[in-house]
Amino acid sequence: METSKVKKIFILTGEASGDKLASKVIGNLNKLNSNIEYLCVGGENLKKLGIRSIYDLKEITYLGFTNVILNIFKIKKKINETVRAIENFKPDILFTVDSPDFTFRVAEKIKLNNPKIKTIHYVAPQVWVWREGRVKKIKKFIDHILLLFNFEKIYFEKENMSHEFVGHPLLDPTAESAIDINQILEKNKALISIFSGSRKSEIDILTPILLNFIKIMNKKYSDFHYVFHSTKEYSNLIQSYIKKYDLNNCEVISDAKIKNHILKKSIFAVSKSGTVSIEICNAKIPSIILYKMGLINFLIVKILVKTKFANIINIAAKEEIIPELLQSKCNPKNIFATVSNYLDNPKKMDEQISKTQIILKKFKTNNSSSNLAANALNKYL
Repeated sequence: METSKVKKIFILTGEASGDKLASKVIGNLNKLNSNIEYLCVGGENLKKLGIRSIYDLKEITYLGFTNVILNIFKIKKKINETVRAIENFKPDILFTVDSPDFTFRVAEKIKLNNPKIKTIHYVAPQVWVWREGRVKKIKKFIDHILLLFNFEKIYFEKENMSHEFVGHPLLDPTAESAIDINQILEKNKALISIFSGSRKSEIDILTPILLNFIKIMNKKYSDFHYVFHSTKEYSNLIQSYIKKYDLNNCEVISDAKIKNHILKKSIFAVSKSGTVSIEICNAKIPSIILYKMGLINFLIVKILVKTKFANIINIAAKEEIIPELLQSKCNPKNIFATVSNYLDNPKKMDEQISKTQIILKKFKTNNSSSNLAANALNKYL
């Protein structure tokens, strides 16, 4: 049997979450096909697979509308640098993951100059939230798009764009090792998981609000321990806030495996709006959602967004299953009132869990998301 020519894939991510998703897909692809050479714009997870990044991922992680405007020239320079590196590498596939503001700009230039390079994108932009008309444009430079949600299909079918529903990677089954979390926790205290965000801007806005909420909670309940789920990068920042508020029933955890165990042992979760909500629902933990941003960003979002809800579970359900406290409603007193209302009504908590499980079923496939995405890439080689 003759040995086939080595195929090449360039992996383009825009932030840490994309790097993590891409690494799972490539890990599965390597099991299907070992005859592939890679190059990337990625972070630690792709690096662990032995894939070289052409520059540090942090160089392009400009977040928020206002930051993009301020860094527009740096971003343009990075786009051009990335395009040159991809063209020099001459890949068979450009695999772009999430971060459409960056990855699509690169993919569009690549497709224009090198139409033979196949472009496959994982995690569709939220066209169901705003700018549905983007699909017409995306179709011109993306050959195949991998969707996380079943309800997204109609937007791509409408434009006859090649697409595939692969399910949400956060719902992929994972093998878990046994971890003793007793040394972290106070005995006889019930756990409440807190998610104040993964970006500094979010943490700075939400953490003081959350700590004031905990102060109010401590007046009514004496048997709760609050665990802030953080990245390693920002655990010290959250810890410094806790010290200022002089609270001794709060903890910060950044180890991914421990965080997962803590969440599953929690009786409730208070979370910043985002994909973490899917993890919370998958762990069958009742929760509420918070969202607060700077006024300029909020006004931009308000003009653009066409959905009634901020949370993906509520959007898919077309009803507010999980309470959303947004902008001015996101304050310590409101959070306390909503959380204590749930804690004092176990039936209400059970009802939320059963409703979220119905929605989660629609997000799942028979195979893991990363496996299906790996299969899609392999077909295009």
